[in-house]
Amino acid sequence: MAVVLIATLDTKGAEAAFVRDVLTAAGLEVLVVDAGVLADPPFQPDVGRRQVFEAAGTSWERLREEADRGKAIEAAARGVKSLVKQLYEEGKVEGVFGLGGSAGTTIATAAMRELPVGVPKVMVSTLASGQTRPYVGVRDIMMVYSVVDLAGINRVSRRVLGNAARALVGMIKYGGDVDAAADKPVITATMFGVTTPCVEAARRRLEAAGYEVLVFHATGTGGQAMESLVRDGLVDGVLDITTTELADELVGGILSAGPDRLTAAGQCGVPQVISVGALDMVNFGPPDTVPEKFKGRRFYQHNPTVTLMRTTPEENDQLGWEIATKASAAKGPTAIILPLGGVSAIDAPGKPFWWPEADEALFTRISNEVSSRVELIKMDNHINDQQFAVAAAEKLLALIEAKKSGAYTSPS
Repeated sequence: MAVVLIATLDTKGAEAAFVRDVLTAAGLEVLVVDAGVLADPPFQPDVGRRQVFEAAGTSWERLREEADRGKAIEAAARGVKSLVKQLYEEGKVEGVFGLGGSAGTTIATAAMRELPVGVPKVMVSTLASGQTRPYVGVRDIMMVYSVVDLAGINRVSRRVLGNAARALVGMIKYGGDVDAAADKPVITATMFGVTTPCVEAARRRLEAAGYEVLVFHATGTGGQAMESLVRDGLVDGVLDITTTELADELVGGILSAGPDRLTAAGQCGVPQVISVGALDMVNFGPPDTVPEKFKGRRFYQHNPTVTLMRTTPEENDQLGWEIATKASAAKGPTAIILPLGGVSAIDAPGKPFWWPEADEALFTRISNEVSSRVELIKMDNHINDQQFAVAAAEKLLALIEAKKSGAYTSPS
């Protein structure tokens, strides 16, 4: 197995050679991948640029002739991603190291995001002190700010690159599955501040049944991260209490998890219990960031940087249709559990977002649209009532057991 070192050697050759030498001195095998386009590399890589661009369905000669930097970067990212994924599937990758500016970061992290959580990934980048979400996505990528531009080896770059390389060495040599024997089957759950009592009570019940519960904050990336683990095959059951990200995607809030939210468990046949936690709200930043088109709507200032907007009956009707449709398409055991007494801490009698008609639109649409293959449970409780939380946990345990025992037959 080897560390895959990704760099554009035409501009970052000296830096890549330095990192390679640090890693090999620590006893690791290094596979250097060259994603450069311009000048010849200062040393011979293990995987050359021609191989990279062939993996992307094009050629180095064509891209060099076209002289389109953006197109070249896109192709290099595609090619490196394909090659690294293949190497990993062949059991040849124990870690990935990348270095570069905007181009190098785009290319190397594209490959890193193809690898599952737990594979060591370190990216030294000139962009690491800014907005890193496009590069990290939902993977455990460690980004290190280069401080200076990566333009030669000097007293700063030597220390930063050396520290980052040795960090990767430490991950590989001293990380890994040291506690694998203590691992339990995994259940994932989604939570927001306004659904915390429910998820905490459910978590305690599931842990008592012998499961490890991974809780994800439903802030857009949280939902995406959870579903990526489901797709990676690491999850035995999903307690999707807090589907609030669907509201942000529909209405235009800042915490959307994208249009594919609430699909992973269904597509992968993983048992799931779905609820409607925090679908009474859409998230925005400070009040002055709320779009003008929402003037006159019902708002609640959660804190100085978070403004919540109440969803309307019309929006909840659409959300109900989406939940029912996605749940009905599931290949595995699925239940929807509805808290008729309110869907969040601020959706209750006397609370700022109490609006029974809006909630009823959500519940009615789900009831009318959901397939008979999906178990629909309605409880008069508020979502944060202990009774509701335990019922949701118990139902998920029953669905998991049904799949294990073969009592559940996947729909054709």
